Amino acid sequence: MSNVKKSVFIFLLLLGVILAGCSSASNAGEDKKSEKEPVSQVETKEREDDENKEEADEKTAVQYYFTANEGGSISKIEAVNNSIISTIEVDGSVHNVQVSPDGKMIGATVVPSMEGHGGEDDGHGEEMEMGAKAVFYSIENDELMQVVEVGNHPAHIVFSEDGKYAAVTNNEDNNVTVIEIPSFTVINTVETGKGPHGFRISSDSKRAYIANMGEDTVSVVNLETMKEENRIKVGTSPVTTGVTSDGKTLVVTLNGENALAVVDLDTDKVDKIPVGSGPAQVYIDEKDQFAYVANQGTEEAPSSSVTVIDLAAKKIITEIKTGKGSHGVVTSPDNKRVYVTNMFEDTVSIIDKEQNKVIKTIEVEGVPNGISITN
Repeated sequence: MSNVKKSVFIFLLLLGVILAGCSSASNAGEDKKSEKEPVSQVETKEREDDENKEEADEKTAVQYYFTANEGGSISKIEAVNNSIISTIEVDGSVHNVQVSPDGKMIGATVVPSMEGHGGEDDGHGEEMEMGAKAVFYSIENDELMQVVEVGNHPAHIVFSEDGKYAAVTNNEDNNVTVIEIPSFTVINTVETGKGPHGFRISSDSKRAYIANMGEDTVSVVNLETMKEENRIKVGTSPVTTGVTSDGKTLVVTLNGENALAVVDLDTDKVDKIPVGSGPAQVYIDEKDQFAYVANQGTEEAPSSSVTVIDLAAKKIITEIKTGKGSHGVVTSPDNKRVYVTNMFEDTVSIIDKEQNKVIKTIEVEGVPNGISITN
């Protein structure tokens, strides 16, 4: 082979090696790139998830409480600065309001006319017209979601913790209407004692404990069988109830005895603790430690206090000065505040639980009655 041919052959051989090397390097780079791409996609998705979570957290961080105003409205109040964000006008007298477990809507009971809270018989007036209803509104935008016809003189509305039902006590019909959620369909009407009013549903969503104002009992309604399974004798003119998260202890305000009944649900044994004049609503705090009793009195002789009771010791811890006609009461999910509606002066008292005193009072027009807070 001539020197020229050898030189050409060597050049071509080296060129082939170089090109092969570049090709290998290029393929290796593509392989590495392809290996990195899924990681990059995962990281991108994680970033998006984090951003979405932060955005969701920001939305849920805004907390509201709502008052049912008998003048015909629902007040939406921002909990951080206690300012009224909006007022939902309602055709009729709004007696009670409740936030759904998922925090997306509120339910309220509405009667077509209002007759004050002054009587000693039941403190809730006697006049009633047809057309009573439960209404449901979006918490996000205050829009009306649904209207459901219920029985005569609807009193309280409560959602089951599992979100399946909303129940409404019909004070004049002696029964409770059970509404399926989210279809807003009435699926049952369960008979109770006379004059059913305030109530709570157990944390396992199995039972509703309904105070019968027209007699001295609490109806225990089984929400699985849709029947009243027990009727507990508690005392004179029971108004509302509360039940501990373990389902072992029931509390009931006894308007006719100025007392709180504490019931052992295993034995139905009742202990009574004296409270202020004309107790209306009661609320058990997030740790099942204290019961807060709003003492309303009457319009002629209004009371203006909340009695704090240690449930384990069954004794009064203190009595907190509030406003005239303290009626609705609820504690905040973080267990730091207590909110109380004062019916006879159109205000809400905000109580610091640690200090056991009112730290702020805000004005709410229209006779604020029931009250509920988002989680």
